Amino acid sequence: MSGNGFEATASGERAMAMLDALGAISDAPDNLTRLYLSPAHRRAAEQVRAWMEEAGCAAHIDAVGNVVGRYGPADGPVLYCGSHIDTVIDAGRFDGSLGVVAAILAVGELARRGIALPFAIEILAFGDEENVRFPTSLSSTQAIAGGYDPRWLEVCDDDGVTLAQALRDFGGDPALIAQLARDPAQALGYLELHIEQGPVLERADLPVGIVTAIAAAYRADCLLRGEAGHAGTVPMGLRRDALAGAAEMIVAIEAIGARHEGGVATVGRAAVAPGAVNVIPGEVRFSIDARAPSDAILAAMLAEIDAACSEIARRRGLGFTQAPFMRAPATPMALPLQQALADAARAVTGQAPMIPSGAGHDAVAMARLCPVGMLFVRCAGGVSHNPAESVTREDVGIAVAVLVAAIAACASGHGAADH
Repeated sequence: MSGNGFEATASGERAMAMLDALGAISDAPDNLTRLYLSPAHRRAAEQVRAWMEEAGCAAHIDAVGNVVGRYGPADGPVLYCGSHIDTVIDAGRFDGSLGVVAAILAVGELARRGIALPFAIEILAFGDEENVRFPTSLSSTQAIAGGYDPRWLEVCDDDGVTLAQALRDFGGDPALIAQLARDPAQALGYLELHIEQGPVLERADLPVGIVTAIAAAYRADCLLRGEAGHAGTVPMGLRRDALAGAAEMIVAIEAIGARHEGGVATVGRAAVAPGAVNVIPGEVRFSIDARAPSDAILAAMLAEIDAACSEIARRRGLGFTQAPFMRAPATPMALPLQQALADAARAVTGQAPMIPSGAGHDAVAMARLCPVGMLFVRCAGGVSHNPAESVTREDVGIAVAVLVAAIAACASGHGAADH
């Protein structure tokens, strides 16, 4: 594909080289681990700032560690683009970082063409999307969106370092966080390019897709209490086996997730006590992760899960408690931004599949500030949060071309991304 002198293949090659460079910046010697406010995060932030400046942006690292590159006037309306540069432990190279690199290349191409935009573009490279080091929730993104919780500053990492201290060590300033919130009246929208982290595009043999919504999500820790006893002497009919009850609940949770369109339900961890081969399990702790394309579907799923688990516990004479620790509403993508991305995708590839996102993204927090839109890029096997994470330079080049076209469309129809 070529258009206006823009070669998608060259763009893909440049993106992959930049991603290779970022992938080499790690806190671990033998894998990619780049946690929020770590030394590797600082090095990556400095590299990203340099790339932003090369693309024609005025760039800086802000008080919470975000890298911000502004292209265009210092005042007035803004279209935001970006993603995150922190990673999980033993990560792949593309989750988050691809969206940052793509935004930089897109702005560089707009500058090369000399396109006059009726708004500024701010590229945002967030630092705390994965929430691995500290128990936060998109804290660096919330600082931009105006939803930062000051209590996060007092939480500690595994070494007992508070977020506030880590921020000061990084070169940030907790006292300036409140000043980072952007003006919603000037925020036209936010565009995020991200690997799909799922297999839909690969199975359809398509390079990109337009996100319709980010799923509503719920997480809880569950405790199931029975009665431990001798495995050889307690008759089957007199047992209160917590693990057998948990097994029945897990199967029920799986079935409930499968019954609801677009829903998924997962038990990802379980711990059995006392855990001896010849003792009937007296206690099981397990997690629930449930997601759905709408709040209504998630609510229906959770009601069925609660009813099923309560009935299993009652029938088996077990105690059951559920302690939620996360509930996030569904985040629909703004229709004008979906349309801009879809039109751009059709112009570049001839197709514009619409798909939901089961994973959370920075766009969830940015939706507090402005309309949001997302473009997914095909990834091999749908694998993510894993060193095997993989995309092709051809797909990346196409994705950058779509992003350029979408931004240009927003410029030609100024107001299309408005609230």
